[in-house]
Amino acid sequence: MHLLPTQEAIQTKQESQHRHTMTNSQKLDSYPPFVHQSPGIDHCGNPTKNLQKPESESVPDSDSLPVVDLLSSHPERISESSREWGMFRLVNHGVESKLLSKILECAAEVFSLSFESKQVVFDGPIQYFWGSPAISLAGNSQQESPCAQNLHWLEGFNVPLEKITQFKYEDPLLESFRALLEEYGNQQSLVAEEIFKTMTEDLEFSSTKSKSYLSLASGLLRVYRYPWCPLSELRWGIGEHTDSSVLSILHQDQVGGLQVCKGSKWLDVQPSPGALVVNIGDLMQAMSNDKYVSVKHRVKVNKEKDRISIGYFVFPTEDALIDSSNYRLFTYADFQADRELDFKTLGTKIGLPRYKIVPENSE
Repeated sequence: MHLLPTQEAIQTKQESQHRHTMTNSQKLDSYPPFVHQSPGIDHCGNPTKNLQKPESESVPDSDSLPVVDLLSSHPERISESSREWGMFRLVNHGVESKLLSKILECAAEVFSLSFESKQVVFDGPIQYFWGSPAISLAGNSQQESPCAQNLHWLEGFNVPLEKITQFKYEDPLLESFRALLEEYGNQQSLVAEEIFKTMTEDLEFSSTKSKSYLSLASGLLRVYRYPWCPLSELRWGIGEHTDSSVLSILHQDQVGGLQVCKGSKWLDVQPSPGALVVNIGDLMQAMSNDKYVSVKHRVKVNKEKDRISIGYFVFPTEDALIDSSNYRLFTYADFQADRELDFKTLGTKIGLPRYKIVPENSE
């Protein structure tokens, strides 16, 4: 086990606790550069009037997301929600409520460290990123320039769960954060395994497919902070996208901002204390032959409050062969490599349409 030394850039725990109680204006040094902007001018010196206003309209009071009780005797609710929505709220999931609270509190404290210190200290196994949720296969942020047009109003930590068990931090705050992430990841993997088991029965996967289609060793966490934004009507925390996972499981604070696309309408997903939000990823859609939906979703930013969320993402084994009559054969390794190339060359992913089989008689 490797011991990571305390960096001079890290504030003491006492300083961090003091910082956590400060107002937004008093803790600006904890934010990425894009927060340090004057009204009408972005952090790169460009007029914000040149930014295209996002299409952010959603249906008021629209939160009708289905609820699944993991302890109930009605597993068909998982398959129904996956087919009709691609997303559902999960209750009685088994993740300890105390852990859910502590991990959000600790994340807020860590995010309150200075921007410079987060860049210095979190260079492995927990990696800090900002301005883009896209992480390369090497684990690096794929944000080529903080002035890029596709800048996302966020910062975060990328946490490969297999790797964080091999390190410890000397700093008490950082080690507490690492330990909480490890425990949280362990509990989420149990939840994912239980959900996936129900799905494999519904989709009638063979035992071979079931074993390769979900690899708990691939699990990772993304801890996000979406800073408050006075120009929230001009920025997205994360714009419209689908996840590249098999399953994604979200834990969020009570600020709100998550939206899901149902049909042609965007619906607000209001926070619900103690509940998790599960959504289907691209790979599960392909595995299910499009029976399940990899749902489009996005995150709005708040004018006055930071929003913190923690996503658990799980994938297949590297050599898993995705066998579907609607898509040409591809492995998870193929999907990863193509996704990374897309982000480098296009700034976004093509995803499943790259592999979609188009009928010969279609125009």
